[in-house]
Amino acid sequence: MGVMLDSSVLVAFERRRFDLERLLLDHSPPAIAAMTAAELLIGVQRADTPECRARRESFVQNLFARLPIVPFDLSQAQRFAVQFAELTRRGEMIGDRDLQIAVTALSMGYALATLNMGEFRRVAGLRLVDIGGYTIS
Repeated sequence: MGVMLDSSVLVAFERRRFDLERLLLDHSPPAIAAMTAAELLIGVQRADTPECRARRESFVQNLFARLPIVPFDLSQAQRFAVQFAELTRRGEMIGDRDLQIAVTALSMGYALATLNMGEFRRVAGLRLVDIGGYTIS
């Protein structure tokens, strides 16, 4: 089973707080959702110094060169609408970007690796990777 990587684990990896290499030994093939790519690019744009921006840009471009980026298409948009309606009915809505990442993982049949387990747990059918053993203090 493949693994979709949420931006939270990728940022933690950049900060040396997450063992991404070990996660990928246990779960592969990896991929990222187009929305995760957008979140990472937002982080580049929000950097507060030119040095930080250059460091983030290099990190992000390196990830993009190594990881497949799964686009968001009409089929996923339909899943998004169904999940959105269900979460709303249950009163358990999550952020739109997180829901887009979740339905991308669902459409691929991938589990999701995230540090934001509480929010993603609400999405019916989404398998989550227990990332506890991969965090670095």
